Amino acid sequence: MAVPKKRTSISKKRIRKNIWKLKGHWAAKKAISLAKSISTGNSKSFFVQQTSNKVLE
Repeated sequence: MAVPKKRTSISKKRIRKNIWKLKGHWAAKKAISLAKSISTGNSKSFFVQQTSNKVLE
């Protein structure tokens, strides 16, 4: 027979929620950092094929 689990305390719930939010924060921070390095051309770990954006007259 199934038995309900004990209720998780509010403090433990907050700790787990904050860890979950921090993981997302760090992932977003790394993504922005990578995007900045790609846009400036200083990326050493991500290769982008450069295209010419010259305007033809």
